[in-house]
Amino acid sequence: MTSLQLAIDQIRFSREYTMTLLDQTPADHWLTIPASGHTNIAWQVGHLAMAQYGLCLFRIRGREEADLDLMSSSFRKKYSRGTTPNPDPSRNPSVAEIRAVFERVNEQANLEMPNYSDDVLAEQVDPPYAAIPTKLGCLLFCSHHEMIHAGQIGMIRRQLGLEPVR
Repeated sequence: MTSLQLAIDQIRFSREYTMTLLDQTPADHWLTIPASGHTNIAWQVGHLAMAQYGLCLFRIRGREEADLDLMSSSFRKKYSRGTTPNPDPSRNPSVAEIRAVFERVNEQANLEMPNYSDDVLAEQVDPPYAAIPTKLGCLLFCSHHEMIHAGQIGMIRRQLGLEPVR
């Protein structure tokens, strides 16, 4: 197995795990911030979409014109690191839109990642990355990052009174 295939498989595993949580979470819970919490599922999912775009597409090959069809600039800005989750439905895209962006970015990453060359993946990068400071390290970090946020989604679900999935 190549390093690229390992990274792709880890990203797919992380996404499958996240999807098991989301598929068993009613949409009417996505914007709720639990009394003892500081975030909601909508922000977590929007953030994961933005991060996967950044780590698996933008940091590897730069921005392309078609990327605006994946995710708007305002979406990226709403869910980037350091932003604050907002429970007000009027201040958020709909749950369906957040989920659609989440799925579109993942589909595009899965289309492009198998075509990344070893030379491109060996190029050096600044953080964030996992294990090695290269573009391959960006792909590896994507799966780690998603599992961190899947854990937060699982915690939010429990704070909302939902049964554990696993």
